[in-house]
Amino acid sequence: MKTKKTLVIGASEKLDRYANKAVRMLQKHDVPVLAYGNKAGKINETVISTEFPSNEEIDTVTLYLSAKNQTSYYDTIIDLKPKRVIFNPGTENPEFEKQLSKNGIESEIACTLVLLSTNSY
Repeated sequence: MKTKKTLVIGASEKLDRYANKAVRMLQKHDVPVLAYGNKAGKINETVISTEFPSNEEIDTVTLYLSAKNQTSYYDTIIDLKPKRVIFNPGTENPEFEKQLSKNGIESEIACTLVLLSTNSY
């Protein structure tokens, strides 16, 4: 299992949200995780920040925002220079995928929870 840092965008303290489940599963798999959301909070020991991380070395960004809610983050995510961006179910965005590709960033349409549970993360 990789131990490079993952940024979860769309994090929430609500236990039924997939972003929350992803943060908890990343923690369980000992993957360093940062959480970014609209409301500050905590998921176990991970703080949900309302300020986008900067000066962080991010390997993977996993999205839990609809395509229309991603547009304001395009440049910010690209500026992080992650190795890959995971588009979870319901977040697919061909426009953003093209921009990521042009910037040398892999994109993957997948489910973070499934990738982790099948040791494919």
